[in-house]
Amino acid sequence: MTAYQHRVRYHEADAQGFLFNARYLELADVAMTEFFRGIGWPYADLVAGGTDPSVVSATLTFSRPARFDDLLDITARCTRVGTSSFGLDVLVARGADTIATIGLVYVNVDAVSATSRPLPDSLAKALRSTIADL
Repeated sequence: MTAYQHRVRYHEADAQGFLFNARYLELADVAMTEFFRGIGWPYADLVAGGTDPSVVSATLTFSRPARFDDLLDITARCTRVGTSSFGLDVLVARGADTIATIGLVYVNVDAVSATSRPLPDSLAKALRSTIADL
């Protein structure tokens, strides 16, 4: 499981002073990048190695609001690895309080043909090795 911290900035809050709902997918995108960095695959290496992960499904569940200036802990963990896809669960928390959970499914795509392609074996193996952390 890989974590990073994010402080809610003024421009990310809505008129109610809450972190705007669309921003959670931005947090999840950073969580994915940090997750890969944490398992030894910086994003540039992913792309160079034949991986271009694209979100095909996102499920967000909000438990309580985050507000301007809150310091959030965001963690990501791999839940599943397929031939060309993988799943990540992202937890957004403020201290012991769960703010939101985000379930993501990514498919490895060939950007030129816009079709899926298998994950490189070395990456699939690295992803599978993290699932034991559950």
